[in-house]
Amino acid sequence: MLDFMSFGENIGIDLGTATVLVYIKGQGIVIREPSVVAIDKDSNSILAVGEEARRMLGRTPGNIVAIRPLREGVISNYDVTEKMLQYFIEKALGKRSFVKPTIAVCVPSSVTEVEKRAVEDATRQAGARRVHIIEEPIAAAIGSGIDISRACGSMVVDIGGGTTDIAVISLGGTVVSYSLKIAGDNFDDAIIRYMRKKHNVLIGERTAEELKIKIGTAFERTMPVTLDVRGRNLITGLPKNITVTSDEMLEALEESVEAIAEAVHSVLEKTPPELAADIYERGIVMTGGGSLLYGLDKLIQSRTGIHAMVAEDAVSCVAIGTGRYIEFMSDNGPDEERPGIISGFLDKIKKR
Repeated sequence: MLDFMSFGENIGIDLGTATVLVYIKGQGIVIREPSVVAIDKDSNSILAVGEEARRMLGRTPGNIVAIRPLREGVISNYDVTEKMLQYFIEKALGKRSFVKPTIAVCVPSSVTEVEKRAVEDATRQAGARRVHIIEEPIAAAIGSGIDISRACGSMVVDIGGGTTDIAVISLGGTVVSYSLKIAGDNFDDAIIRYMRKKHNVLIGERTAEELKIKIGTAFERTMPVTLDVRGRNLITGLPKNITVTSDEMLEALEESVEAIAEAVHSVLEKTPPELAADIYERGIVMTGGGSLLYGLDKLIQSRTGIHAMVAEDAVSCVAIGTGRYIEFMSDNGPDEERPGIISGFLDKIKKR
């Protein structure tokens, strides 16, 4: 009997609020693009997706709007999400596959069944033959190299664009978890508000993101840095150039990063003592693009007294974990049930 799964591709997708990453079995990550779509409102047609659409943010004429179809880790615009997924799937596969692919997609740990179903349906409509949903903290742990099958506590803090997922994992399952709707996008919003309030200057999302990446700070730097940015003076209405310091970014981001540190502390308080002891010994692993904010690991370490470390290639951890999951899943045939896949996947990890 033919195994039809062998004829189609197997794809892992990190469907992030800010970035979409696509993993293909045997190739690794083949697509890493912003989750932005540019739409012509007059014809309701899609003009651009991904990096090309991101360059249009804040620079489009009246009839064109560049939007992010995902907010806070969940779908906010179903039709646009479906078309965006279809675009990325077709771009990843090209003309190589004549059978619909099997796809694993990540979702935040706090999503409702309705939100989970929306992701599954959108992925099917975009061209998937079978869809498997995996929680982001589990995928992040796998992608960062943590052996989640052991009877040992591991803590993962995954800071994406829309949500921060904090989870304590043991024996392949989540023991304690919490999802906070404060992450990279909130950092950008906080910077925009600060610049408006402190300097009477309005800046766009791209400028705020540039400030966050280049001089954003969650913990005081030993050597302050500065960056020149341009915005619109709210008093005169004219363009204005100003120099922003990292100390100002520390002030702008204080509320958001403190909320994340407090959430980590709260999850540790709810963790069983034996697992808490394991975490104290092994440390806290941070993944996601938001974890790259300067000093955020130091802030969490100072609040908890536990060593916090940023995973290697933190941005890709969720996609890599999803890819490892889909690679194992594809080796077990199309009739394998989900519980069996998960237990088998953990057995395979144990043997490595």
